[in-house]
Amino acid sequence: MAIDTVDEPDVELGDLTRLAAVFKSLGDPHRLVIVQHLFRGEHRVTDLVAHLGLAQSTVSSHVATLRDAGLLASHAHGRAMYYTLAHPQQIRRLMLLADILIRDGGECAELCGMLDVEYRGEPSDDHIGGNDDAVREEY
Repeated sequence: MAIDTVDEPDVELGDLTRLAAVFKSLGDPHRLVIVQHLFRGEHRVTDLVAHLGLAQSTVSSHVATLRDAGLLASHAHGRAMYYTLAHPQQIRRLMLLADILIRDGGECAELCGMLDVEYRGEPSDDHIGGNDDAVREEY
């Protein structure tokens, strides 16, 4: 789903509901830490529990929220369930855009929504799963 600029006011409510679910799923710092770990590769809930130091039930709830928003994929190996990012490049881009908005105090919000405008800043990628020069060149 593309986010349209002000010129296109006819946005479907269902699209906005799905978009809100994605943003809501990323609205918790612990879930962002889970995403960071999943940029490094697949993890079981028990692996994430060890990384976060939270109760297994809490981590499972966070994983379910991310999965329900369509951000995680999973596969079973024996009795263990492994989780990965469903769309790592798109999530990396979303995180990069959020980083740009935060660092610039929202001044580039309009630019970030326009795909034909190049962002010329130097966004930090330490917390978004690595260096993605293609994303940096786009924005």
